[in-house]
Amino acid sequence: MVEDSMAAAANGKATNGTNGVASPEKLWTPSWSTERNMDKFRLFINERFAIDLRDYHDLYTWSVTKIADFWESVWIWSKIKHSRSYEKVVEDAPMQKIPKWFLGARLNFAENLLPYNDEHLAIIATGEYGRTEKLTYSELRERVRVFAGALRAAGIGVGDRVCAYIPNCVEAIVGMLAATSLGAVWSSTSPDFGVAGVLERFSQVKPKVLITVNAIVYNSKHYDHLDKVRHVVDGLTELSRVVVVPFVEGKSTDLSGIKGATWLPDFLATSDDGPLIFEQLPPDQPVYIMYSSGTTGLPKCMVHSALGTLIKHKTEQTIHSSLQRNDVLFYYTTTGWMMWNWLVSGLATGLTVFLYDGSPFKPHPGRLMDLVDEHGITVFGTSAKYLQSLQEVGAIPRESHSLASLHTILSTGSPLRPESYDFVYRDMKKDVLLGSISGGTDIVSCFVGQNDTLPVYKGEIQCRLLGMAIEAWDINGHPVLDEEGDMVCVKPFPCMPVAFWNDTPERLKYMAAYFDQFSGVWYHGDFLRINSKTGGVVLLGRSDGTLNPGGVRFGSAEIYHIMSRFLPEIADTLCVGQRQGADERVVLFCQMAPGHKLTDALRSRIARAIRDELSPRHVPAKILPIADIPHTINGKKVEVAVKKIISGATVVPSGTLANPECLELYKNIPELQV
Repeated sequence: MVEDSMAAAANGKATNGTNGVASPEKLWTPSWSTERNMDKFRLFINERFAIDLRDYHDLYTWSVTKIADFWESVWIWSKIKHSRSYEKVVEDAPMQKIPKWFLGARLNFAENLLPYNDEHLAIIATGEYGRTEKLTYSELRERVRVFAGALRAAGIGVGDRVCAYIPNCVEAIVGMLAATSLGAVWSSTSPDFGVAGVLERFSQVKPKVLITVNAIVYNSKHYDHLDKVRHVVDGLTELSRVVVVPFVEGKSTDLSGIKGATWLPDFLATSDDGPLIFEQLPPDQPVYIMYSSGTTGLPKCMVHSALGTLIKHKTEQTIHSSLQRNDVLFYYTTTGWMMWNWLVSGLATGLTVFLYDGSPFKPHPGRLMDLVDEHGITVFGTSAKYLQSLQEVGAIPRESHSLASLHTILSTGSPLRPESYDFVYRDMKKDVLLGSISGGTDIVSCFVGQNDTLPVYKGEIQCRLLGMAIEAWDINGHPVLDEEGDMVCVKPFPCMPVAFWNDTPERLKYMAAYFDQFSGVWYHGDFLRINSKTGGVVLLGRSDGTLNPGGVRFGSAEIYHIMSRFLPEIADTLCVGQRQGADERVVLFCQMAPGHKLTDALRSRIARAIRDELSPRHVPAKILPIADIPHTINGKKVEVAVKKIISGATVVPSGTLANPECLELYKNIPELQV
């Protein structure tokens, strides 16, 4: 069945919607003066296999039909550095068994991200903290060597966890490369997370070393970070070292009360001063631990492999985007978002990675556009929300800035509104590839996204990415085109998580996350529509209960954890997203305990607690009273049904509901009509 459905969707033979879809407006056509890497790769495939793939759609269909041949070709074409070659490309196993890739090979992730030892710029870093730092590839390698020596002297080795509670700075990249050069596993989150949010993540993976900073600057304000660090360290019992970067000079210099804390220069002085050695490890060696949004409890800890992450990022960056050494790659991100991991992989191409830490709108809305012109940024990565906000403040970057260096704009985090496509091509730059991309922390990469050999159509993501057998399935598990369906991937791919940390031997958490909805295929939890005419994709939002306001994904469980402290005033709560076009806002319903009311003062206390413990982005847009909260018979809150109701959908109550009559309470709530 899977084989037939994959082929049907890839070749445009799946069921078509009865009404079809209107042809979208074409906004951009490639006009490159040189042949793109996508074309070069297609010709490489034609020669290697004596076939005649004539365009991207031919190449895509081949890539999801001949998956072993495709991924082996990427390995060869992108020159994966390894010390021992593979014996077999992919294990013969069903997708839900998580097949192993490139069996028998040995390699190191960090070694592949440090392909050069020359004077070409590897990193440019700046931000609201007020300085700009530049590192060449030779300087970066030396920094990594010293840092790795200090970690080694601290007893860090293969499989140990090194965590970072750190802004988007040079030290984050150096620390990650040093840790992974030794075979340690890296996991990071950003300073905007509160203590509870950090401990929910890091306490599960039990790091031996924590890397952090003394203070940060955001929105033109200085914030002490060490007080939060003290509380985090108290909750991490396995820590042996806390390395503090003096990130903001003259601020927050007291390390007393932080167990095992030392300043970065003192830590580096303990380095064994040995050579930079890259531990040679199997392809499925864990390199990153990423975190789910925590919808149903503690965030799930997704373990990503060295080879899976590397080969997928190379496919997206060097084949789909034709990135070269002369590119300057920027993505506005924090270390707590997977786009940081994606950005850092640009080093594998030998290009210049550009880091920025701070507000994108300080000291003025054009700050990031300034960086494009000042530093020759060629690829500008951001969120759909940023482009929308730039438009809303009336910015016209093409009038205020040159943007001459810019050839690609990437957007992710949430679906890109059609109006934002117009804004980019009207008010930013006409001759630029606008690539809306989408995937997830689950795969630390993308399922659908940019292609520099295809046109850009208004409101559409350009294509399904090579090697990713993406289909839209109806409720009965049949592939459809030109109509809404659940996103599934029906063939294995290398960047599937190799495991969930702390899962059961039967991988019950992993199976529940991706394989319970449809047997034997990866269910991603997005709604999408695939255009049979253009091959493009329209994302229609999440199909599960994950909250995603403005592209910031998090789970309701994080809110519930905070709300549990408001007993006895509040008896129960329900936190869901309400769709608003391509975006959504978070609504928190509070079932008040007898004798209590949801006053403005209580609303303020709730908002303050969530802001302080998690982040400002977790604060619900609406906090409303409700008479009853729906639950299943076994006591689980019913989020998805309420989300659909307040978003305007018709819902038939499930037989598993203990109190289905209460769903009527959520219809036509006046405060949610505006």
